Amino acid sequence: MPDCIFCQIIKGQLPSAKIYEDERVISFLDINPVNPGHTLVIPKAHYKTIFELPEEELIACMKVAQKIAGAVFKGTNAAGLNFIQNNLRPAGQHVDHIHFHLIPRFPQDNFYTSWPGKPYPQGELEKLAKKIIGCF
Repeated sequence: MPDCIFCQIIKGQLPSAKIYEDERVISFLDINPVNPGHTLVIPKAHYKTIFELPEEELIACMKVAQKIAGAVFKGTNAAGLNFIQNNLRPAGQHVDHIHFHLIPRFPQDNFYTSWPGKPYPQGELEKLAKKIIGCF
């Protein structure tokens, strides 16, 4: 995709602070980090979301993400780490090339600290589970 910023980084057309690269995956620091050390892991092949990403590409990304997560955690002296992947605009995806965020966390960093969960109304949990299972 010629207009994809991540594809341009992969091709060396745009600069990046590269952390890791192999034949399938590249990792670099996010230029607008939540915290210093916020790192992205992406497949080199262009896929927009997790819905299109082939299993072998996902596995390659996960193996690299696990390795990089440990290095980010240790290298930033973080107190915790978030692993996040967003799909489509309503979920916060701003670049249309699948990517995985590794975000080092620190006390009082003002990034989200609790999940805004809400319980299901009576009977809805089971009904939705059956609906989702029917979509496999």
